[in-house]
Amino acid sequence: MRRLTVPNVLFSIWVVVLCMLPFVESSYYMHLATNIALFTILAQSWNFIGGFSGYPSFSTAAFFGLGAYAGAITQNMGLPMELAWIFATVLVSALAALFGFILLRLRGHYFAIGSIAIVEVLRLSIASATDLTGGGNGLNVRFLPGGPEYVGMVFLYTMVGLMVLVFALTVWVDKSRFGFGLRCIRQNEDAANMVGINTNLYKIIAYVLSASFCGTVGAIYASWAGYIDPTDSFEILLTLKVPVMAMLGGAGTVMGPVLGAAAFSLLEEIFWANFLEYNRAILGVVIVILIFFLPRGLLKLDYHTLYRRLLHYAVRNPRERSE
Repeated sequence: MRRLTVPNVLFSIWVVVLCMLPFVESSYYMHLATNIALFTILAQSWNFIGGFSGYPSFSTAAFFGLGAYAGAITQNMGLPMELAWIFATVLVSALAALFGFILLRLRGHYFAIGSIAIVEVLRLSIASATDLTGGGNGLNVRFLPGGPEYVGMVFLYTMVGLMVLVFALTVWVDKSRFGFGLRCIRQNEDAANMVGINTNLYKIIAYVLSASFCGTVGAIYASWAGYIDPTDSFEILLTLKVPVMAMLGGAGTVMGPVLGAAAFSLLEEIFWANFLEYNRAILGVVIVILIFFLPRGLLKLDYHTLYRRLLHYAVRNPRERSE
């Protein structure tokens, strides 16, 4: 019960903080809170396939971009915004099931390469369909009627609401037989097969769960931004940032993606504001730190041991310099 309660309380506090940010000062905080919620959803979504089951998926940008275009096109055709989001989610889920059926037969770096290939295939396909998507010129999306503050509030609370939904689903997966099966796959897939777990089905479900929420976020983002293009929607950097966020907090945990997305987004915002020319370097630095110092993420770090080591170094170092 304690393990379930602590993440819930911490997450609830974080939701309140995000919801209150717009009332602090300006529209900047509303935009920041919406971005944090967006990346939190993407990190939580990746956690289903990359964290619980241990399959390093790099197709986040593919499903995000596909959802953005599916939502934008249907919305421009006259479908109500909310129904356009639902349509995008269903379409992305169906294609993810198809891609998953093919790709999830691969393992390790073969699966990773295949998942990256999906991003480029979909990006080139969207860019080529100029009559439907606008090609490289991009696509304008009808804005939601209302003033900037009202529109900003709508999309902020929509993102936060979806973030809460994905968190609740993550809690359920963590405690369920399905989550246990995914962890067995991560530990030893062959052994999981031998004890009767339908590993192919479990992996496809996790992959579809991951993709469907990426598609929903993409559709909401298109309505929020008012303009999308293939380069931005299928940005390869996005497909790298999201796994880094999840692993930074702790992949395969309930709160890890939430913590990682918040920490990474805030750190990136600081770099954007003060060190614009070095902003892209932040991703490389975080990856290096993850590999060498935080392989299990912030949540699984032994802070007591770290504190003792830092204290030992601080005490020893002055002595060495004096000698």
